[in-house]
Amino acid sequence: MSKVFSTSLRCRLPCLLFFFQGALLLLFILFVTYDEHTDAASQSPDADPSANQLYAFFSLFQDIQLMLLVGLGLLLAFMKGYGISAVAYNFLMANFATQWALIVQGFMHHYHQGKVHLGLYNILTAEFAAVTVLISAGAVLGRTSPLQLLLMALCEIPLYVVGEWLTVTRLQAVDVGGTITLHVFACYFGLGVSIALYRPGLQRGHPKENPSYLSDLLSLVGTMILWVFWPSFIASLARQGDAQHRAVLHTWVTLSSSALTSFATSSLLEKKGKLNMSHLQNATLAGGVAIGAVADMAITPAGASVLGIVSSLACILGFKYMTPFLATKIHLQDQCGIHNLHGLPGIIGAVGGIVAILWIPDEAYGLRLHQVFPPHAPPLGNISMAETTSEGQELGRTASQQALYQAAGLGVSFVVSLVGGYLTGLVLKLPFLAQPPDDLCFDDALYFKIQEPVETWCVVQAHEDLHLPLKDNV
Repeated sequence: MSKVFSTSLRCRLPCLLFFFQGALLLLFILFVTYDEHTDAASQSPDADPSANQLYAFFSLFQDIQLMLLVGLGLLLAFMKGYGISAVAYNFLMANFATQWALIVQGFMHHYHQGKVHLGLYNILTAEFAAVTVLISAGAVLGRTSPLQLLLMALCEIPLYVVGEWLTVTRLQAVDVGGTITLHVFACYFGLGVSIALYRPGLQRGHPKENPSYLSDLLSLVGTMILWVFWPSFIASLARQGDAQHRAVLHTWVTLSSSALTSFATSSLLEKKGKLNMSHLQNATLAGGVAIGAVADMAITPAGASVLGIVSSLACILGFKYMTPFLATKIHLQDQCGIHNLHGLPGIIGAVGGIVAILWIPDEAYGLRLHQVFPPHAPPLGNISMAETTSEGQELGRTASQQALYQAAGLGVSFVVSLVGGYLTGLVLKLPFLAQPPDDLCFDDALYFKIQEPVETWCVVQAHEDLHLPLKDNV
């Protein structure tokens, strides 16, 4: 049994949110302005309105909004007594983390002439940062308070921005869909937090942690929403044209292969061939995690299909064998199985990227090589081999050199996230953060004013209709 502290959110949650929003408002007033696509004064009289960045990103932006708020929210609502909390906290953290990421990324990447220049593209990349927080929270879902989750977001976003800068800007690793910088980082950050917040009293599980018929159904609907919009997520930051087209094509092929493999493998491994809902809710998306590192490369549809099959198998085998092993041997509590959906497929995707770089000849990209691998080939031969940019990154790398940088990027993401997550978890153990005691974990009623659960109401109504006495445990 964990030590019990006050779980009341009154004053603490409002003070945190009002202070945060007030501080951000002040930063917006002092430092944030429009970028060239939103500033009316910078537009030339003969500018073509259709060339505005809005028309390239807005439809993708809408898709990602649906993924984050609806798809991911419902996916996390698989526990029978924690559905409202999962969806509501997902909504809260998405807004909190996105606003915070706008500021952190703005000062890191978009600050010049004393201002942060803001446009739709900034919000899109900030939402990528917010996704890391939402994924990481899955490892500690149900056993943390909203104060802890918000503080986790406050710590994780700067670490994500630094890790991404090291991996993409300094090492020049290619990761158009965030397999390395987003999924691997989010997974091991969340697991680091979970290790620090280990609960011996929950080692054998909790009765409210289990799913119900309705919660499983909602979670599966969330999976399908994510499945539908995942190509937009992967392709949103790819270069427009053939690279973005390949990203959409490869993502769909990978996801479809993952879906079929998940049904087949789940039926094969379960008694009497019954399908396991955890497998379908997660492994059908595993290919989408893995494809991000290679989505715009010329891996061919066959390569995308192989990646979907392998990542789905790894996810299901992880749920079946690795999760119990890690829980028993190193006491790793992973509520949503993020290691199986984001960690293992993320590593597979990163390795797949290394293989693709070494295997696929440069001729497959024609004159587009510099767009897919900026450091691997000078733009159209205008820069001599081994020349460097003003920031010191080497241009004209060989395929083997680029592969080594990809591996280094994976290592950086893993180390920064795991260490950063563990240190953040130690901070989250502070007693004034309203951490729920063991017996009140995974319960909506702890932090929400809620109506009678649907399952209970349905049982009561059925007994009343049939004029049957109710059992004491209803």
